[in-house]
Amino acid sequence: MENTNNAEEKFAALGLELPPAPAPLGVYKPFLIDGKYLYLSGHGPVQQDRSLIIGRIGDALDMEQGKLSARQVGLTMLSTIKTHVGSLDKIKRVIKVLGMVNCTPDFERHPYIINGCSELFAAVWGEENGIGVRSAVGFGSLPDNIPVEIEALFELY
Repeated sequence: MENTNNAEEKFAALGLELPPAPAPLGVYKPFLIDGKYLYLSGHGPVQQDRSLIIGRIGDALDMEQGKLSARQVGLTMLSTIKTHVGSLDKIKRVIKVLGMVNCTPDFERHPYIINGCSELFAAVWGEENGIGVRSAVGFGSLPDNIPVEIEALFELY
């Protein structure tokens, strides 16, 4: 099947900048290709200077800051794809996204936060291929006190 998704062009049109692809800080692979599937390990919100956005949503960060953090996680994932797979155009579609939100116990808007990443993927690969199945769940803590961690499964061309 011919690749006509123009993901690289769509990303360039957004005017966003990719952070450096993170190196693993534990005993795991940041990505794994199995046949036509690309699995990405959980990613955090890496910034241009390699630092992480930190803080719990509902406490140190509000909902909008949380949503922007999820978008930054999405950008970090795109950076991993470009670094290790070569091009965003090699992704046929998003299959599954698992979004984990570091939040206070009374916070209930987890899907809104993870939309920051999902909206980015939809902008890059289009609504048909950029939106897959998804879970958005709350956690009492995440590594290094990051506000959002996301893992995903993609289908490759």
